[in-house]
Amino acid sequence: MNGRKVLGIPAEKGRWVFVPLGVIIFMCLGTVYSWSVFRIPLEELFNIGATKSGLPYMLFLMFYAGIMPVSGKLIDKYGPRTMMIIGGIVVSSGWILSGYATNINIMAITYGVIAGGGVGIVYGVPLAVNSKWFPEKKGLIVGITLFGFGLSPLVTSPLARWFIDELGVLSAFRVIGFIFLIILVLLSLPFKFPDQNSMRTKANVKNHSEGLSEINTKQMLKNKKFYGLWLCFIIGTYSGLMVIGITSAVGQEIIKLDYATTAQMVSLFAIFNGIGRPLFGWITDKYYPFIASIIAFGLIIFASCLMLMAKEGTIILYTVSFALLWLTLGGWLAIAPTATAMYFGLKNYSSNYGFIFTAYGVGAVLGVSTSGIIRDIFGSYIIAFYPLIFLVIIGCLIAAFLLRK
Repeated sequence: MNGRKVLGIPAEKGRWVFVPLGVIIFMCLGTVYSWSVFRIPLEELFNIGATKSGLPYMLFLMFYAGIMPVSGKLIDKYGPRTMMIIGGIVVSSGWILSGYATNINIMAITYGVIAGGGVGIVYGVPLAVNSKWFPEKKGLIVGITLFGFGLSPLVTSPLARWFIDELGVLSAFRVIGFIFLIILVLLSLPFKFPDQNSMRTKANVKNHSEGLSEINTKQMLKNKKFYGLWLCFIIGTYSGLMVIGITSAVGQEIIKLDYATTAQMVSLFAIFNGIGRPLFGWITDKYYPFIASIIAFGLIIFASCLMLMAKEGTIILYTVSFALLWLTLGGWLAIAPTATAMYFGLKNYSSNYGFIFTAYGVGAVLGVSTSGIIRDIFGSYIIAFYPLIFLVIIGCLIAAFLLRK
């Protein structure tokens, strides 16, 4: 690539360094998926119900998605390294300040608004960088990079549980925040975009093979595929984020598992969430977004039906159902960025995907608030799977009309 190097390595080989760095960074950011481990201790500490204990989690996801369109425009202006360092400091500050919260409303600001906003600043950077370094296999590489976000609870869930047991829930927030501060700032330093001239040949070959044009954000917002992808992404994230937020609680309340076991189950499900990203990235690359969407939605319906049959002691039904639901959330977080690049090109990818990603925030608000309200009204999270099945059927119809190749 015109003799350019990455960390002293020829660019063709050196570009691979951004993949493991992105995985580790996303493992830190993905600690939000371990929220169910914090939820019951916070309910006991602050004497609150399920709806309120989900507020910081919901706001985290909402602000994380809401900041993405803004940060997407700034990545190209200020560069990936600067944006990642700023975002890393904001994320860490939110976690640390949460350790001093005296009620759930303060934690909603420190964790939900500040830490969530910081993740929104950082999240798009590794995706934009790796998409441009690997234009010929963007779906697979984006999926592998995002593997860290999905895999995060495998490490952070038992770690957070250990900190909670040993130090208390508030101290756990402070310790995790300081750890993130060191990791995120240090790993941000190598990130940079490739030289555009050196990557142009590969990008042009891939774009030509798919008949792409480079569409800017204003043009994208007038394209029916934007609305098809955005609506399907809402439904996919509604499902996954609702389920992730109630995983531990459902295991304890419905299946009657103990707290330690449900924390271990969260770690198991995290593996499936991680696998879903490269798997559906590859499926989207090979079979295009429509087929990938239908496969993901079909698995959600199947998993929801299994959960409707669950009762005390049905560990297998619980395990299979939640593993598939975590898998499909990972899948949608690979389908959406890959489809954005396929439909609208790489030139304006950071900004375009920022707008697509607002669907994640909408899905988060609807999923988390609906599950909490249903739990408080009906006394069980199981009822939440009925509207989920209905929404996913609508998602299949939207995909059929708006995402067909």
